[in-house]
Amino acid sequence: MTILLLALRRLAASLPTLFLILAGLFLLLQLAPGDTVDALMAQMGGGDPATAEELRRYYGLDVSALVQLGRYLLRLVRLDLGMSAIYGKPVADVIAERLPVTLLLMGTSLALAFLGGMTLGVIAARTVGRWPDTLLSTLGLVFYATPSFWFGLMGIVVFAITLGWLPSGGFEEVGSGATGLARALDIAHHLVLPTVTLALIFLATYLRVMRTAMLEVMNLDFVRTARAKGLGPTAVTVRHALRNALLPMVTILGLQAGTMLGGSVVVESVFALPGLGRLAYESVVQRDLNTLLGIVFVSAILVILINFAVDLLYAWLDPRIAAGG
Repeated sequence: MTILLLALRRLAASLPTLFLILAGLFLLLQLAPGDTVDALMAQMGGGDPATAEELRRYYGLDVSALVQLGRYLLRLVRLDLGMSAIYGKPVADVIAERLPVTLLLMGTSLALAFLGGMTLGVIAARTVGRWPDTLLSTLGLVFYATPSFWFGLMGIVVFAITLGWLPSGGFEEVGSGATGLARALDIAHHLVLPTVTLALIFLATYLRVMRTAMLEVMNLDFVRTARAKGLGPTAVTVRHALRNALLPMVTILGLQAGTMLGGSVVVESVFALPGLGRLAYESVVQRDLNTLLGIVFVSAILVILINFAVDLLYAWLDPRIAAGG
């Protein structure tokens, strides 16, 4: 119960941050040239000023920015994200169609990065100063320093075009009509390249953090005591060192959730995935303010919930946090 109360306090403290993010983004977008009506008129090939004025009145753009912000926040209290001017339907419906793709991409990428980074970090720490450590550390630095879009483009060139092993983009085969397990395997086949592309940079971070944490923990007194009792290297690593070394990994897990959401914009654009990242890009280009704010709101909620789960996990790994909470 103490752990839950601690996490709930952290969750409540995130609400003002959510308000500031939405209000700040709303006002910043008002400073940008053009609006939703300008984008609509451009799509229609132009129009007279009277039509533009009528459209601005219809979408509530004929009042000041502060009044628009007040109206938006009042709707948001009722969980009404408004209408999408470009797609012509509620923003909640547009986001609901795209959210599963982003959640699946984020979940698989985060799991791959965390588990891969943890495993490679342990291997690097146990072989410190030898060639496996040098090789893994060098690869981690290369992955971290290389832009994700370059990995994506090179993956398409090598594995999709040259070798023909994987599809170059899309979420699933269009018109295949597959259902059940066949559809799941088709989606998994399409997500291999995007998942690896998004995970590589974060995997490099986890690798470095895990290696450093393991080297630090392995020199602590309780680990030396475990060795003195006759436990083997694997038992010492798994039963004693790993849990304590995971604390820094869990810390950055919550911090990188938002970064991964930002990275999905690039990856979804490269691989033409119908997710929130690509929707955000389209909303910016077409000046669909309601849709963009809805994406930011949902993304912020996701990050807050992930950090809520991380707080629970962190307190479980380190009971001192719950005891001192």
